Amino acid sequence: MLFFVNLFFEMKKPTYSLLAALLCFSFTALAQNPNLNYNKFKQLGQELPTPNVYRTASGAPGHLYWQQKADYNMDITLDDENQRVYGVEEITYTNNSPDELAYLWVQLDQNMRHPESETYKIQTGKIADGMGLQEYARLFHTFPGGFNINYVKDDKNADYKVTVNHTMMRIDLDAPLKKGEAVTINIKWWYNINNRMEMGGRSGYEYFQDDENYLYTIAQFFPRMAVYSDVEGWQNKQFLGRGEFTLPFGDYNVNLTVPADMVVGATGEIQNKSEVLSKTQLERLEAAANSNKPVVIVTQEEAEIAEKSRSKETKTWTFKADNVRDFGWSASRKFIWDAQGVKFGDRTVMAMSLYPKEGNPMWGLYSTKAVALTLETYSKFTFDYPYPVAYSINGKSIGMEYPMICFNGGRTKADGSFTDAVKYRTILVIIHEVGHNFFPMIINSDERQWTWMDEGLNTFLQYQTEKAWTDETGKAFPSRRGPAKLIVPYMKGDKRYISPIMTNSESIHQFGNNAYGKPCTGLNILRETIMGPELFDHAFKTYANRWMFKHPSPADFFRTMEDASAVDLDWFWRGWFYTTDHCDVAISKVKEYRMVKNVPSESTSTKKAVQTVRKKLKAGEFDPILHTVQYAKNPKMAYDMAQRRVSFDSRKDKLSEDFYFYQVDLKMIGKLVMPVIFKLDFKDGTSEEVRIPAEIWKLQDEVSKILITEKPVSKIILDPNLETADTDTSNNTWGK
Repeated sequence: MLFFVNLFFEMKKPTYSLLAALLCFSFTALAQNPNLNYNKFKQLGQELPTPNVYRTASGAPGHLYWQQKADYNMDITLDDENQRVYGVEEITYTNNSPDELAYLWVQLDQNMRHPESETYKIQTGKIADGMGLQEYARLFHTFPGGFNINYVKDDKNADYKVTVNHTMMRIDLDAPLKKGEAVTINIKWWYNINNRMEMGGRSGYEYFQDDENYLYTIAQFFPRMAVYSDVEGWQNKQFLGRGEFTLPFGDYNVNLTVPADMVVGATGEIQNKSEVLSKTQLERLEAAANSNKPVVIVTQEEAEIAEKSRSKETKTWTFKADNVRDFGWSASRKFIWDAQGVKFGDRTVMAMSLYPKEGNPMWGLYSTKAVALTLETYSKFTFDYPYPVAYSINGKSIGMEYPMICFNGGRTKADGSFTDAVKYRTILVIIHEVGHNFFPMIINSDERQWTWMDEGLNTFLQYQTEKAWTDETGKAFPSRRGPAKLIVPYMKGDKRYISPIMTNSESIHQFGNNAYGKPCTGLNILRETIMGPELFDHAFKTYANRWMFKHPSPADFFRTMEDASAVDLDWFWRGWFYTTDHCDVAISKVKEYRMVKNVPSESTSTKKAVQTVRKKLKAGEFDPILHTVQYAKNPKMAYDMAQRRVSFDSRKDKLSEDFYFYQVDLKMIGKLVMPVIFKLDFKDGTSEEVRIPAEIWKLQDEVSKILITEKPVSKIILDPNLETADTDTSNNTWGK
């Protein structure tokens, strides 16, 4: 279309007719072919991949499902003087696939910060007249970021041949890695840590000028094996900053060496507590395990003393984590530390928080409480949280997740006060990021491709957790996402700036609404309106258990939700996930009818008698017997047949009862299929709700629904509880 528009201005007047013909042709060519199936209830079979031995038609892993394994032994050193991380890692990579691998791919996400990064090159923007110094500085990419690779060697200390392509590194093997074989890779590297408050990012440091301290939230800090799967082969899509990380599962043994006066939190359990904690801290930690409320391990007073020190000594904290897909950590002198135990059967999981005094007292009151509630609520909807710990780390202006640890924003004012808005925003972020332990840290979807599979599903369970939150105010949690009404402004927005949910992470318009809000709302509609909690919860739990510690695709989710519920949802996935259609259903007309209670008689069997009685009918009245015989060639025969049919019909008595009939004409304006929900207000002051499945639209966009009541109706309201994200409620009411 743009071609023709531009062409118009280059043509002279005599060519306008040709242009018109071209435009007409283009529109005709783009029009839908009426001979093809565009029905909104068309099955998704053509869009979903063909089932196979790896992924079944039911949505479950197939009997030959496989995935790779990557185990890590790492020695990491934090240079607090120069804000650098140094590392040596040993990777044991096991090929469980049926394929021979001639090379391996490793992700180098820190290379996104290299001065020549493609991330910087594709950035767009405009110069504002009032551009400040900070905005001006961001125009220049001078930070010496990115990995500095010292070597990549095998287990015999021989160098591998490697090729670095921006954020990906290919390791060429001496011989193809066969099924069931493992290979060892040794990598030595270092990089400069970015100032997260100036440069942004999921990882980096925050500098506190008043006490000259650093708070490190470190992630994507080591070369990490890419995923090789039956769906994509190698995941080799470059890291540009938005699409996140899918990684193979494995076991981690990590030594973190930091200044001796710092407190460290990380993925996994501390293996050498007695070496890094004081006797008092150990006793507090033991007490916390048996407490149902937070116990302080490192007090604010102790943290403030540590802020004033600058130890030249170091401590090495050793962490072990089994069956995880990544590793993150945090360190600072400023950390206050509290913890409590959360029981899952005979297991105790430690819910813990690390935060500077700038987050207190708010963090002491709410962080660990939110961690515990999140673990309990998510476990109810999926499976018992399988890991031994869950950390919530306070960093300013951040929200990011890794296995067993997450970095969350939220700070108090200088005097320690905070508003309700700050409080609930902080709790919201903690719930969300801790919840990511389930999606995608355990149910490990490909975030680089499908943001909604982790963010959307996680935001849905975040909403369920918010509903379970209780505090001293007694108020309901002010959720920002979940209820259908909250997504309406987005759904009715300019379609040029809206993407289908099924869009790659890097290409999404309105990232938050698309990947977080709309999938969350869709799942809530499924649970509350379409499927019902019982069917939905069973299906959702089935999906979670099928794919825990595995790599599901969108098709696996779609198929499992249907397989475990016996509810055909293809129409819903097609409309809500594959299009940008919106819901707008209107009541176009309502006709009222009353049945006339005529006693069937022989006289009714003549055309003359029919005509006589029909003249007596008032507007809005109808007589079933009359309608049976009025157009019959032989009224007597039609009458007799009707009598015999009614005599054996369970509805015979209905002919003598008093009913009110309402023909409600509906029109689907917005083209997004949804169930139809009526609220009937009766003239006696009572009301009734009528729910009709979405299949009412299976043949056409304009339908009529007959509602039968025993009492006269004063008002009919469509979608009374705002459950379907209807974008125009002005056409949803009839009557007064």
